[in-house]
Amino acid sequence: MVAKAVGVVVTGMGAMTPVGGTVAQTWNELVEGRSGITVLDQPWAQELPVRVAGLVAADPATLLSTREYRRMDRCGHLALVASREAWAQAGRPAVDPDRLAVVVGSGYGGLGTVVSQVRNLDTGGPRRVSPHTLTHMMVNGPSAWVSIDIGAQGGARTPVSACASGAEAIAQGVEMITSGAVDVVVAGGVDACVNELAISGFAQLRALSTSNDDPAGASRPFDRDRNGFVMAEGAGIIVLEREDFARARGAEILGRIAGAAVTSDAGDIVAADQAIQHRVMQKALTAAGLSGSDVGFVHAHATSTPVGDLLEAGAIAAAVGGDVPVTSTKSMTGHLLGGAGTLGAIVTIQALRTGLLPGTLNLENPDPKIDLNVIKTTTGCAGSKTAITNAFGFGGHSTALVIAAA
Repeated sequence: MVAKAVGVVVTGMGAMTPVGGTVAQTWNELVEGRSGITVLDQPWAQELPVRVAGLVAADPATLLSTREYRRMDRCGHLALVASREAWAQAGRPAVDPDRLAVVVGSGYGGLGTVVSQVRNLDTGGPRRVSPHTLTHMMVNGPSAWVSIDIGAQGGARTPVSACASGAEAIAQGVEMITSGAVDVVVAGGVDACVNELAISGFAQLRALSTSNDDPAGASRPFDRDRNGFVMAEGAGIIVLEREDFARARGAEILGRIAGAAVTSDAGDIVAADQAIQHRVMQKALTAAGLSGSDVGFVHAHATSTPVGDLLEAGAIAAAVGGDVPVTSTKSMTGHLLGGAGTLGAIVTIQALRTGLLPGTLNLENPDPKIDLNVIKTTTGCAGSKTAITNAFGFGGHSTALVIAAA
């Protein structure tokens, strides 16, 4: 899929991350270079080989009603809180419900519910299983709850493309608007997988950092000593609008989605394809009517895995050259899985708005095999007009978004 996003603007943003319960809080911590990774002290984590992760900085129980909190999985909690922040910033657009849609992606949906309810089944039998189990575990649950909250009747979609889910949700939202199907889309991604099943599974794949004694230093994208990603939970949501619709109602435009592309490797279920990663960036640039020389900076997917970072670095260099500033804020937040791509878009928009690009924490010994201009600390980017943010997921899912300043 390639979407020419002429006339698609962003008017609202919301986030729940390990460094902040709002976009403003998250942004401040990223600019200051603070890590949100902590040691897991819960009883269930003590026997795990990996005991570091990123938990959201705000308690959703304090931000939702008791009824709302009980009716959905933590994945739904995070998405609903972030969507309300984004919707409020957008000014709660008065739009025909049939012209309003929601696209919220997730890699694993209510996995926490699956873990807890299987435990209930094993220890107490069928009658101990919650009647809310199925609605809590649905991967489309967050999208459905957000659509109910704002009354969206133009569709409630759920791209499930692992760690590319949130970015692909934005691409789908752009496509819906440019096709003329809707005027406004609430789009984003979420995952809440900090539990024993997800951590054990990724640990068995040898994908996670084992730096249990150094949580803040565990995630180190592009560093020579990186040894895996850090599991984190969180949500990122943005409000997309047709530009003339947004202008007619006097909305503040935060940024533009200039181009989007989605590809599939059609190769290995886990290993990435560098050529395809290069191609998806090139397709997004073509959709935006731009070339690599127009890009001011890149917010990389870069999760801190030995192989993944190296492959993406080569793809970035091929697409935009080796001198363009590159950063990965997963060094501070960890990997939000399905929420990562949308958080990357939010960071990119904030950088274009403020002229500040957060650096890559823990880049103490840059990998000599990586020939990129990876920035270590917050750097000025005031001259940048466009940027790329990447999101890649297991299954060969690749998404690139070209974002332009307002």
